[in-house]
Amino acid sequence: MEKKLMRSKTDKKIAGVCGGIAKHFGFDSNILRIIWAVSIFSGIGLIAYIACALILPEGEE
Repeated sequence: MEKKLMRSKTDKKIAGVCGGIAKHFGFDSNILRIIWAVSIFSGIGLIAYIACALILPEGEE
């Protein structure tokens, strides 16, 4: 069965992007949240998060 990249309904703080990506690739979502928070200070992180929140469909959990 093919795994699809989706936002998480259960593991979310804002839009479920980090929870969905972490579940898809099989690692802890909190690590991804820390990495993403650091990338926001570089300027591209916020734009990428908003894009992912708009593009990725919400998962069925």
